[in-house]
Amino acid sequence: MSISDPQGESLSQRELRNESGRVLRAVSEGHSFVLTNRGTPVGRIVPLDAPAPTLPIARPARRVGGWAALSPERSEADRPMTQIIDELREDRV
Repeated sequence: MSISDPQGESLSQRELRNESGRVLRAVSEGHSFVLTNRGTPVGRIVPLDAPAPTLPIARPARRVGGWAALSPERSEADRPMTQIIDELREDRV
């Protein structure tokens, strides 16, 4: 394993598979790892008590419009289904 960045040691998928016991012991001691797949970082293994990374918020989210802003427009052709069915059955009575 090599140290690739200050956030933790680099750990390949193969090393995790073959040395999982050692990795879990190291994590329980407070070490963190950056998990890689073919050299590409794909995840991070950190202890449970590690502080969550803070994400800077560039701007707060705003909801504009959406489904709540839409209202159906009723026309006179809109009738209850029971009325339509009764009209269709009138010729049978």
